[in-house]
Amino acid sequence: MAQAKPRTPPPNILLMMADQWRGDALGANGNDAVHTPHLDRLAAEGVTFRAAYSCTPSCTPARAGLLTGLAPWHHGMLGYGRVKERYTVELPQALRDAAYHTFGVGKMHWSPQRALHGFHGTLLDESSRVESPDFVSDYRQWFAQVSDSADPDATGLDWNGYDARPYVYPESWHPTAWTGQTAVDLINSHSGDAPFFFKISFARPHSPYDPPLRFWDLHDDDSMPPPVVGSWAAKHASADDPIPIDTWHGDLGLAQAKRSRRGYYGSIAFIDDQIGRILRTLRDRDLYDNTLILFTSDHGDMLGDHHLWRKTYPYEGSARIPMVLRWPAPMGMDGRRGKTVTEPVELRDVLPTFLDAAGAPIPECLDGASLLRLVRGEAGPWRPYLDLEHSPCYAEDDDWTALTDGEWKYIFHAGVGREQLFHLHADPGERDDLARDTAHAETLALWRARMVEHLSERGEAYVRDGRLVAPRPSQLYSPFYHSGYPARA
Repeated sequence: MAQAKPRTPPPNILLMMADQWRGDALGANGNDAVHTPHLDRLAAEGVTFRAAYSCTPSCTPARAGLLTGLAPWHHGMLGYGRVKERYTVELPQALRDAAYHTFGVGKMHWSPQRALHGFHGTLLDESSRVESPDFVSDYRQWFAQVSDSADPDATGLDWNGYDARPYVYPESWHPTAWTGQTAVDLINSHSGDAPFFFKISFARPHSPYDPPLRFWDLHDDDSMPPPVVGSWAAKHASADDPIPIDTWHGDLGLAQAKRSRRGYYGSIAFIDDQIGRILRTLRDRDLYDNTLILFTSDHGDMLGDHHLWRKTYPYEGSARIPMVLRWPAPMGMDGRRGKTVTEPVELRDVLPTFLDAAGAPIPECLDGASLLRLVRGEAGPWRPYLDLEHSPCYAEDDDWTALTDGEWKYIFHAGVGREQLFHLHADPGERDDLARDTAHAETLALWRARMVEHLSERGEAYVRDGRLVAPRPSQLYSPFYHSGYPARA
């Protein structure tokens, strides 16, 4: 175990996250079209991580990384499957062991759905998902009471659909409002000597793109940024006929892409408004200056970029996420507030960050590292690059692994044996694939060698005779999913 530096008293810890919030959809990340004043203020009082990623960009494997502090191969989920009921190290349990009161609100997306993983309790919004016998979320039970058993899905949008329209019920009935109000009530009810760890998890801006009317009206279609389409992306343009409402690819036209983004940005503005309520409650309770606050997401949303929709892709719209950290006043480091951190970070870094803040032991088996090392400006190496991957989800040959340091991104499409290389500083939209550009052959070879090194621990199914294997058998779970990744004392 690595012992973090103890602090007295330990801070409260608040993790706020959203589902499917892409990294560029934040004012603090340079987007003038999106309305996020409360998160922008949080960033001004803390740091923004510009190269933050979800290494397996779909809901459940991303949440497994957040829960365990491990990379995909080590927690075992290489794509969209079921989060295990128990892991050796788990974020809520680790903080509970450090004498924290732990509670979760909103979307957990665990299996079984009432699993706690160390939380003292949860109040859940799992959208329409019913994956455990007789499960009804706490939000849907509440909605039935306040609405006299109205249909919670009457807005008529699909859970993975591209269309958008305003919410048909009163704003206060919306799941985003329920999550915000439940969080406010939770903070107001906190008492006692134990510090808290609260996880507040919004189910939006994941589709349905259904913000209340006042947030829909914050934007208009014309003000929305158009999709970014690379010169390499034409193969994704054709769509099925008729086009499924939950399609994962297709050029649906500029008007539809902008309407989708209007609903998506409206959902983001609504979440930011609820985050503002949560932060005001902390201030009113005199808790704000002794609470470590981190905001992030599980993955992004392509929104028509490169004619792709939804997530599970290695591209920035899908894999890059927002990450903002504000630390308590007693921790000092005031000269770092308002800074942007450029080192590559990931959801696996959240668990060790919170243990570091709590002054609790950090298990050496973790793949993540404390973000506070970067805030403090500690000497010593940070990871040179991050690993990303996803097993096939929408298409059988869409099996990829990738590496990025925030400046370059290398993608190996193992299903078809194709490489891509992007220079993100010069081309943040990934319009130009440099893999076939002879001027970048040396850079391509460097990143290919790094990928060989990264995948070598997986054996000859992935690397044979020093070369990347393609095609390879698709694999949803690694061996560690069943055996557990061994903890090292």
